[in-house]
Amino acid sequence: MITWRKSSYSGSATTQSDCVELARLPGAIGVRDSKAADAGHLSLSAKSFADLIARVKRGEESP
Repeated sequence: MITWRKSSYSGSATTQSDCVELARLPGAIGVRDSKAADAGHLSLSAKSFADLIARVKRGEESP
């Protein structure tokens, strides 16, 4: 069973907010839109996910 997690900074269940959810998948990290959970997810390797987080923290834009 996959357990999706949303940041505690995302607001309450009754508050509409722009959030992503994360899950540990077999061999990957899953990322999905919390408001469209049934729309699918993006699977990233652990290294790609770590690189993404580092870029976000540095405030970099996508290429």
